[in-house]
Amino acid sequence: MQENLVHPTSPSDTPKPRRLEPEDAQQALYRLKNILKRQEVVESLAQRQFEDDDRSNLLEGLIHRQHESEIKAILNDLHPADIAFILESLPELERQAIWQLVDAEHDADVLLEVADWARESLIRSMDAADLIAAAGNMDADEIADLVPDLPPDVVAAVQRGLTDEERAQLIEAMGYPEDTVGAIMDFDMVRVREDVTLEVVLRYLRRLQELPDHTDQIFVVDRADKLQGTLSLTRLLVSEPETLVSSAMSTDYLTLNPLDSDSDAAGAFERYDLVSAPVVDDIGRLIGRVTIDEVVDVLQEDSEEQALSRAGLQEDDIFAPIRTAIRNRAPWLLINLCTAATASFIASRFEDTVSHIVILAFLMSIVAGIGGNSGNQTMTMIIRAIATGRVTGSNVIPLIKRELLVTFLVGVCGSAVTAFFAWFISGSIAIAAVMMAAMIGNMLIGAALGVLIPILRDRFGNDPAVGSSVLLTFATDSLGFLLFLGLATVFLL
Repeated sequence: MQENLVHPTSPSDTPKPRRLEPEDAQQALYRLKNILKRQEVVESLAQRQFEDDDRSNLLEGLIHRQHESEIKAILNDLHPADIAFILESLPELERQAIWQLVDAEHDADVLLEVADWARESLIRSMDAADLIAAAGNMDADEIADLVPDLPPDVVAAVQRGLTDEERAQLIEAMGYPEDTVGAIMDFDMVRVREDVTLEVVLRYLRRLQELPDHTDQIFVVDRADKLQGTLSLTRLLVSEPETLVSSAMSTDYLTLNPLDSDSDAAGAFERYDLVSAPVVDDIGRLIGRVTIDEVVDVLQEDSEEQALSRAGLQEDDIFAPIRTAIRNRAPWLLINLCTAATASFIASRFEDTVSHIVILAFLMSIVAGIGGNSGNQTMTMIIRAIATGRVTGSNVIPLIKRELLVTFLVGVCGSAVTAFFAWFISGSIAIAAVMMAAMIGNMLIGAALGVLIPILRDRFGNDPAVGSSVLLTFATDSLGFLLFLGLATVFLL
């Protein structure tokens, strides 16, 4: 009878408890590097001391086995997340060598914890049997995360080892685009009917070895798996056992669609302090859930991407080959070169003005720099507002007006200080007045562009953070030089 009332899924294996403090991961990394360095030195000395290749190889083998034992003792006492941190902190060859010494029982958890760019190099160093064994310890949603990096024959072998239900879940998870709720949801949850008592639910839960991770609520569904409500564990524990689920459940809950943006889901978790949320399809059928651990990963990835995007970079291995690093960094640097050349060309058009009033050459960089800094402040706020969904078509104009007013008031105060400095080093009130006017004007330009550039990039489907600072710097440098030197040409010559 209970099989018709309750719909369980088997909980995933959880990592062993963390036995080390966070800083111990860095200490372990330091110890590993010392061992690797010591091994390299000793092997080099052995080769030089023994001319007999057999004796040299024997000594190297003994040294190698001793160091392997030390490394294994350090690694396999760590949490999988700490092992992932260590692997990400090593060059590729050392990373792969250390990876071979990690116990197989940790393979699945480490592969899920490690960054995408490091995971690729680890998978390349594993044979098919090891990959299949590691995937065998994962849930369908976790396997879906690894599928893009796995060889096709391994994916096929993994699918053959799944049950029909797990295979269907894997195919479903693989069908959702990246950066959507469907790509981060899991299928590990507990579902109950609304017409049973809480005592029945409690008896069922006691039969489970453990609850799925981050279970704070049980989902109530009908016979067609359509979500009817949620039953919190708190309400389950404090209510009378004879109470029906329909009476104890909550019908006021947040649901996610598998095609929703994962960033939007993260915003909902942050706004409503959620631990988990159900994912339903277009007809209201419960198909999965999103948990706080996945949301934390999304927030961290978005933060890292935004930080890199402002500099025109993509996530990459810090130990990547030089050619790869050049491909990553060169495009926006070349664009920067072009923008800087444009600003210099504009300044060169005022050669006569600068030759007559040499002090202008020292002051014009202040105008450009302050305009860029002011624009970057505004742009950072707007990019954050876009990410949280606070910028809409109806409030763009008010945002621009507000930023211009704030910038103008700040600019008046700041430019007064700058004007005093210009008067102090030049002795000219006229130069100070031109400096003040140019600085306010360029700050207003920077503020307006700080709002418009990310909004326009977002409207055209581009990441508002990618390259925005480069475009802003180009505008504030070029227009700052033009404004300052133009005003100087009109009023000082």
